[in-house]
Amino acid sequence: MYQIEFRKSSEKDFKKINISDIQFIRNSLNEFAKKFSVEYETDLMASGKIKKLKGQREELYRLKLRTYRIVYKKYDDKLVILVVHVTTREGAYK
Repeated sequence: MYQIEFRKSSEKDFKKINISDIQFIRNSLNEFAKKFSVEYETDLMASGKIKKLKGQREELYRLKLRTYRIVYKKYDDKLVILVVHVTTREGAYK
């Protein structure tokens, strides 16, 4: 199972989101980390729920959760999913 860590910027993002959506996001991320594997990620990429972001210096991915977008980075050697940004679809790519 992967461990989930949040950057300070993502903690600030949560302050802008209502409590029920925060609970949904955290539960979804915990489930995502629990199930995460190369096959699971490939399935989610095929379905469009995960997308590798282009034009970035680092390898970042976008996970769709309802109207929210989670930008994350994974470290295989540490088994950590680092949540970089949490926002709605409208503000995700600014």
